Amino acid sequence: MTVSTSSRPTACLALADGSLFYGTGFGATGQTVAELCFNTAMTGYQEIMTDPSYAGQIVTFTFPHIGNTGTNLDDDETGDPVAAGMVVKWMPTDPSNWRTIQPLADWLAARGRIAIGGIDTRRLTRAIRQQGAPHAALVHAPDGDIDAEALVAAARRFAGLEGMDLAKDVSCKQSYRWNEMRWAWPDGYPAQTNAAHKVVAIDYGAKRNILRCLASAGCDVTVLPATATYEDIMAYKPDGVFLSNGPGDPAATGVYAVPMIKEVIEKTDLPVFGICLGHQMLALALGGRTVKMSHGHHGANHPVKDMETGKVEITSMNHGFAVDAQTLPSGVVETHRSLFDGSNCGIRMEGRPVWSVQHHPEASPGPQDSFYLFERFASAMAERATQSAG
Repeated sequence: MTVSTSSRPTACLALADGSLFYGTGFGATGQTVAELCFNTAMTGYQEIMTDPSYAGQIVTFTFPHIGNTGTNLDDDETGDPVAAGMVVKWMPTDPSNWRTIQPLADWLAARGRIAIGGIDTRRLTRAIRQQGAPHAALVHAPDGDIDAEALVAAARRFAGLEGMDLAKDVSCKQSYRWNEMRWAWPDGYPAQTNAAHKVVAIDYGAKRNILRCLASAGCDVTVLPATATYEDIMAYKPDGVFLSNGPGDPAATGVYAVPMIKEVIEKTDLPVFGICLGHQMLALALGGRTVKMSHGHHGANHPVKDMETGKVEITSMNHGFAVDAQTLPSGVVETHRSLFDGSNCGIRMEGRPVWSVQHHPEASPGPQDSFYLFERFASAMAERATQSAG
């Protein structure tokens, strides 16, 4: 079945169950196939589209005003968009913001990312919540020549994210230093010139704002590829090891990541801190298991409870897999839990400065309630240095 140009839609989102959503295309032209998720954040669409954790996913934005502040050079979380596509309710309007240098549609087109507007995102979000994150195909054809049957077939052929190691695809290819700190008025991103702790960050898909938060906490950061070995890490004589966020199935990435993490824990007393995929990698290394979630957690308004202090933090999240808290062995404590569905959001080793969280404690996009985790990491490295000196 081909939709004629007289019916006017220039884009279509097809789900594997045969559902079709017609709309107006913008950004790049062509077709993409991925898992479909939704994000509830009201701000940060540029950061979301460039978050490496969204590899293999098309993002539906529940907030309707997407694109109204345009795009700029400062808000990218990595060099180029990683999310496969964008779905919005209203077509982006002309941007109005003092930082804008390019409209969203032009920014997407220049970076090869397809978007569709005019979609009933409430209906689409309900479908994702009720049925789980579906496999989807998105096409943007300016001439309106859309083969819906072929699009549904493409969605059904998508293999899905289970079993996929996407960290290698988004990780850096070689090591590099990072000294840029968090954004501050009026100078932007200042450089860290007085770092107290040497940190090796393993890049499973690291966001720039996470690296900035490490630098702001007093860290001299060296970033290594996802496949870095124990020997690679120790060659830098670090004071601590950081495990970054990233996309894909943690069990697949764990094939090469888990043995390295186990060596770090078993052979050293270094503080270890993980976020998102890094959290899942640490849990696997400590003997836990991970599971695929129905529709995942994606947004900047997720309440997480610190089980040890009782404090509730509003957090930014982006994950489709979770640690199964029931599989955590003796000596590993669940520290944080989602108040939405009770899923695990944090763990720590008893008696060791080794811990991780599922949520994103960096400043953007989303709240800053959890920034103390970076300061805790720095404090653990300072305490270790004091003990070594004594």
